[in-house]
Amino acid sequence: MRDYHVNIFFSEEDGGYIADIPDLPHCAGFGETPEQASAEVLKAKAAWIEAAKAEGKPVPPPTFRPVIYQAFKVPA
Repeated sequence: MRDYHVNIFFSEEDGGYIADIPDLPHCAGFGETPEQASAEVLKAKAAWIEAAKAEGKPVPPPTFRPVIYQAFKVPA
């Protein structure tokens, strides 16, 4: 089973790392390190999915693939 792609990048404006999940709108986490941002976005993902299910809204499947991976065939 494939899981959601997570982007992690440094934000000069925010002074720390931001992690987001492109398949889940507005699902992001912040931290002083990439590891902290990653841990926070995983909490946000769980809360996002739980809230969507509680409201009867669909949870999108993981489909986002960065352009770099589109040149290579990676098993699902």
